[in-house]
Amino acid sequence: MTESYDLIVIGSGPGGYRAAEQASLTGLSVLLVEREGLGGVCLNRGCIPTKCLLNASKHFSHGKKAGAFGVHFDNPRFVLSEAMAWKDRTVKTLSRGVESIMKRTGVTVLKGEAVVPERGFVVVEGREYRANTIILAGGSAPWIPPIPGAEAPMVKTSREILSLRSLPEEMVIIGGGVIGIEFASFFSAVGTRVHVVEMADEICPMMDREIARTLRSSMEEVTFHLSSKVTNIEKGRVVYVSDGKESAVSADLVLMSVGRKPNIAGIDIPGLDIGSEGIRVNNRMATNLPGVYAIGDITGRSLLAHSAYRMAEVAVSSITGGKSIMRYGAVPWAVYTDPEAAGCGMTVEEALRQGRKARTAKVRMAVNGRFLAENTPESPGVCIIVSDEATGVLLGVHMLGPYSSEIIHSASVMIEAELTLKEIGEIIFPHPTVSEVLRDAVLEATHSYKE
Repeated sequence: MTESYDLIVIGSGPGGYRAAEQASLTGLSVLLVEREGLGGVCLNRGCIPTKCLLNASKHFSHGKKAGAFGVHFDNPRFVLSEAMAWKDRTVKTLSRGVESIMKRTGVTVLKGEAVVPERGFVVVEGREYRANTIILAGGSAPWIPPIPGAEAPMVKTSREILSLRSLPEEMVIIGGGVIGIEFASFFSAVGTRVHVVEMADEICPMMDREIARTLRSSMEEVTFHLSSKVTNIEKGRVVYVSDGKESAVSADLVLMSVGRKPNIAGIDIPGLDIGSEGIRVNNRMATNLPGVYAIGDITGRSLLAHSAYRMAEVAVSSITGGKSIMRYGAVPWAVYTDPEAAGCGMTVEEALRQGRKARTAKVRMAVNGRFLAENTPESPGVCIIVSDEATGVLLGVHMLGPYSSEIIHSASVMIEAELTLKEIGEIIFPHPTVSEVLRDAVLEATHSYKE
């Protein structure tokens, strides 16, 4: 017997469960299918567990430096098993929260592997389900490049590394993107000797170049091998080539973090437009087929949990007759290293590539009262803004320093609203807060315009 629903959502990550919740609240009958844990990769194997571990390492690191503030600890210790237990409790609590939301909003949750052989038709563990509309929200998985030795037991992805039982003495992280840099920050802070091997000439390509360079320089305990390509992984070492020369670094653990691929296995809908990066969608999250939508990482458009949340809202709006569209120009990002980095909008390089006359302004966080009160003098911190020279409209904000991830959403609002520097300069910021550095950068830019 085939069960019927108004909407079937495949995948319960941030996009999937938000779409199921929002759709159910509009009165649609909704089936949410998840093959593993509610909350998807973000909650179970990504955003949340990594932040738990990074927070633990920051407590440890800051505790060792607390003497500068008159606070002294004797022999601080980091215990991995206890940090992992904290991570597991947090994940379990939040997963139960998602489960509660689904129950409260009347969403039917089904555990199992979904196969979608045609539009409006889903098979889960041999049972058939039909719906007028389907949202594909299967997320993504780590991509493993065809490097000899990549299948060795010492090689882990971001999934397996979250279940380590002991800290490695020395490790190599292949890939200097967000995931690789966050794990480099964690492991180096708790005593592991860390090497990062990155093909590009700088880490984190989405960052402002100065921010990326400063972040890398601040991670003094990490050895970076830039413009380097891994050619082989052997027992106890990683071989790479840089400037035509072959070198090797020793390791008892390798983290593979070179990118992610969309989870499209089981999606066999005839005619569905799937590109190299994922399922193609328009700005209303609709695919090329009527009644089929895709959101989150599976689209390859913006691999961020908060992007998936918004994509879900736009998809449900489209399904229920609304007019919301997905905009990508002011999506903020954050890297939860120590120190944090965050950004939104264009870098100056991006603005120039678009043919804009861009102007930048930079303010060091050391001039900020709260930053100076809470950080040692050598702590890095900077805010860089990019504006349109002709109009004064804010185009981008890029930050390095504490609380950056908690400040950057205000930059997103400013960029989305196309506020000018003059208009931002009239906003009252609370004092003393690190957020004031954003206003200071705007005033610096405004002053340079007058000159």
